Amino acid sequence: MKKLAPHESLDLHEAINFKTLCLAKSKLMQGLVFDQELKALMQKDVEQSIQALTELKTIYELAPFQTPVPQNRPTPIVN
Repeated sequence: MKKLAPHESLDLHEAINFKTLCLAKSKLMQGLVFDQELKALMQKDVEQSIQALTELKTIYELAPFQTPVPQNRPTPIVN
């Protein structure tokens, strides 16, 4: 199996961190939004971010060095 170069692994790690931050922000901000269209758009962003993180996680397995990825999702702050 082909491994990623160290700089590719770092770039991928940054992308995962960024997507995780975006996901958390969209999830948290949904509780503050009253416009239903905006709330639906934010929910779509949450779903797409989860899908993107799932795909990035499979690529991350090719990194020559890794940090364990939690198998369980953290307890949600808001529902």
